[in-house]
Amino acid sequence: MVSDRVVGGLILIVSLAVMAGYVYWMFFTPFEWQMWAIRLTLAAGVLAFMFIVAWIGWTMLTTPPPPPIEEIISTEEEKKEEKS
Repeated sequence: MVSDRVVGGLILIVSLAVMAGYVYWMFFTPFEWQMWAIRLTLAAGVLAFMFIVAWIGWTMLTTPPPPPIEEIISTEEEKKEEKS
């Protein structure tokens, strides 16, 4: 089994490599490639944001509503009366 420190180190190295590649792509390539970097980054950000919004909507749609407070209070009172 791989330790958490090894996984953390790999994540660190990969993220630094991706950052360096992105900076190179944005500033040291022809303008046409720079525009693709901007387009892909913007598209990924918008899609990620909209995925999170859709996930929140799905959760709100499929989660049943909680019972009314009055019902909870009456249930607790019934339990207290049964114990007495």
